[in-house]
Amino acid sequence: MTKPSVALQTSNLPNKPGVYQYYDKEDKLLYVGKAKNLKKRVSSYFTKKHDNGKTRLLVKKIVTIKHIVVDTETDALLLENNLIKKYQPRYNIMLKDDKTYPWICIKKERFPRVFSTRRIFKDGSEYFGPYTSMRTVHTLLDLINGLYPLRNCNFNLSEKKISESSYKVCLEYHLGNCLGACEGKQTEEDYNESIVAIRNILKGNFKESLSAFKMQMKSFAENQHYEDAQKIKEKIDVLINYQSKSTIVNPKINNVDVFSVISDEGYAYVNYLQISFGSIIRSHTLEIKKKLEETDEELLQLAIIELRQRFQSQCKEIYVPFPINVGEDLKVHVPKVGDKKHILDLSIRNAKYYRMERFKQVRITDPNRHENRIMSQMKKDLRLHEEPRYIECFDNSNIQGTNAVAACVVFKNGKPSKKEYRKFNIKTVEGPDDFASMEEVVYRRYKRLLEEKQPLPQLIIIDGGKGQLSSSLKSLDKLNLRGKIAIIGIAKRLEELFYPDDPIPLYLDKKSETLKIIQQLRNEAHRFGIEFHRNKRSKEALNTTLEAISGIGEKTIVDLLKHFKSTKRITDASFDELTKVVGPSKAKKLITHFQEVQ
Repeated sequence: MTKPSVALQTSNLPNKPGVYQYYDKEDKLLYVGKAKNLKKRVSSYFTKKHDNGKTRLLVKKIVTIKHIVVDTETDALLLENNLIKKYQPRYNIMLKDDKTYPWICIKKERFPRVFSTRRIFKDGSEYFGPYTSMRTVHTLLDLINGLYPLRNCNFNLSEKKISESSYKVCLEYHLGNCLGACEGKQTEEDYNESIVAIRNILKGNFKESLSAFKMQMKSFAENQHYEDAQKIKEKIDVLINYQSKSTIVNPKINNVDVFSVISDEGYAYVNYLQISFGSIIRSHTLEIKKKLEETDEELLQLAIIELRQRFQSQCKEIYVPFPINVGEDLKVHVPKVGDKKHILDLSIRNAKYYRMERFKQVRITDPNRHENRIMSQMKKDLRLHEEPRYIECFDNSNIQGTNAVAACVVFKNGKPSKKEYRKFNIKTVEGPDDFASMEEVVYRRYKRLLEEKQPLPQLIIIDGGKGQLSSSLKSLDKLNLRGKIAIIGIAKRLEELFYPDDPIPLYLDKKSETLKIIQQLRNEAHRFGIEFHRNKRSKEALNTTLEAISGIGEKTIVDLLKHFKSTKRITDASFDELTKVVGPSKAKKLITHFQEVQ
């Protein structure tokens, strides 16, 4: 049976919220997406021009379109997330995480134990978490055990067993870590008061525990039990210290999820903070590899659904950096000022730090990925048609028109390729004319590359403003390369980037990696040009000095330079050292001349 055309399948879609699925000719699932309006969203794939190559390839492969209509956008979000995790389509981003996160369990039993676990049993026990770090779990358990004496044995402490004296207190009792419930030395009511307090601490609420401890301390002090009062005071200090470290905003901010996203061309990073009574009780950053042309809004939307499911969040309010639709039952707030904005900024900062750490790791473990990301980002930032894998940068150097030279440095994949650096002596320009010098050098460079049939760069950077850029363009016009190679000029003062035929300069973020690479290119060209210019002036000065000595010819000067490398070393050389190079007769002439000059 012949399948209907994609256009026909699209036309038959309803104008309802739902989830769509794309299949190829072999009925393999390619992509799952959600839509507020199925017909409108799916149609856009086949009517819109896509810049992303992967999206164009996906569209070419689509043969069958299936859809599922749901009642609300919230249902569509949840269904999309579940289908992606279940089928893992090739063109969907993957929000999978193989970690088994730790929880803190309050066991359902008489005299409940409190312990960490990575397994959840549906036995009525309470589980707090999951926590993204085992260190956080240990910190909380150490705090709890320091404040409240709890049993850690797994005995069945039923009333019958205790009344029959089935158990004896262990070392933990004698150390003061347990109050001996197994022998009836602690009542169940007293023990459960501690469990209530622990439950509040795990929720981030320290108020009840602090109040109870302060009352105990006051009672002990009034009855002149000062040692007991001091022990309670130490517990209060521990609790206050922990609270001060964990509370980062107004304690009135309670039961809130905070999400932020930052992204580049290839990856996005979504940070999640859960806030309870002003304290961060959970923090996690998710790295997402982009597959198509996903926007930050789409990525954040999918990540919010996934992270809330993964960590079983029941919060009814979320803070995000921009408006987003994640369902009718969830209150979305975009903070602008105050404590709420502070906590959102903290989330953004966490995402940035995570991204920086990943960059450092990737540079070592996957240099190709790092290069690809940089090149992709430069293409986007500089509005280029292709990635600038091969860049050349030019700079002029002269002092009042003397010894005019120019330098060309080469970067491949964002790194210097020093063996391909080139030096130029200015041949056709009289006096200090940077514009004409730049025109000459650019013409000579690319005329030679064309004659030798060498590859041309994807980007030329001219160290200078509009004048130098215009002069360079004249050379490209003569060689018929205008429009075939991207070219920009960079002005030193404000780091302005100038484009041909565009009077308005481009300003990049001062912290952007693209600008840093351009600055590195410019600085390297300047360094290389200055070094060449300095060496040329030194050589000319040396040659002039040596040529003035009677009996010292060109061959002798060359021999001296090859051996001593610099003017200073020749003038500082002893008679014996000079004799070894040019013989005793010429060595004597050199020594006599240098002494007369001094």
